[in-house]
Amino acid sequence: MIAAHRRESVVRAGDGSLLRCLARGRALRLACGDRVAFGRTASGEGVIEAISPRANEFARAAAHRRKVLAANLQQVVILIACEPTWDDELVCRLLVAAEDAGLPAVLALNKVDLAERRESALRRLLPFRGLGYVIVEFAAKRDAEPLRALLTGRRTLLVGQSGMGKSTLVHALVPHAEVRIREISRYLDAGRQTTTTARLYELDASSELVDSPGVSEFGLAGFSAQTIVRGFREIARHADACRFRDCSHLVEPGCAVQAAAESGAIHARRLALYRQIARLQAEAARA
Repeated sequence: MIAAHRRESVVRAGDGSLLRCLARGRALRLACGDRVAFGRTASGEGVIEAISPRANEFARAAAHRRKVLAANLQQVVILIACEPTWDDELVCRLLVAAEDAGLPAVLALNKVDLAERRESALRRLLPFRGLGYVIVEFAAKRDAEPLRALLTGRRTLLVGQSGMGKSTLVHALVPHAEVRIREISRYLDAGRQTTTTARLYELDASSELVDSPGVSEFGLAGFSAQTIVRGFREIARHADACRFRDCSHLVEPGCAVQAAAESGAIHARRLALYRQIARLQAEAARA
């Protein structure tokens, strides 16, 4: 499935053709990247009968609603840029979701041709270095090949806040993107629908890119405290050494995470971001 909006979707059939489909019943919750079983109708459209089990799913969750952005992925690319200033808490939340889904994450720094902004952006990336994430620099307007090389042979979700240059990047990687967007809009009956819908593009025979809408916030409602910790890899490495098994790494005595931060083994900014997210999660759980 290359796009979904409520019960409507666009499915790529086995022969490569696109087909507008409706889900049979409200129980089917469709997401971009789903593998589905469908039947053709006399009108030339289709009806989705079932969704195959997902290998994984990348989702955000508000208090009363969970939204799967894409399914059956091989990696997540988090797009940031030298301008405007990117939200490092949002990046941490996206990394938590990637870790929870078991997906490797790439931090992709765009607009490095803005030389006067590049050094500042690189300094803000320092807390994320050495954590096992691939970090790539490029300028989508000039040359997106440094990133393209990391997409080969994989289905990749592209996600990031608005203003990072995602549209420019998509058009650099997928020259026919505008044509495909119009085509998907036609199948879904309204162009405005696809502005909030993830879309899957073929980069080549073995590589696919899922473009998701820009995000300004990313909820982690329902994520456990342990899941949040796992999303901060360096904190997870030290958490087992805490005096208390249920240590929240916020205020408890004998906290090995705090000690690691004091010794420089954990970047102070990363610990501050973890604590900010953990406090918000705890407050939401009590509400």
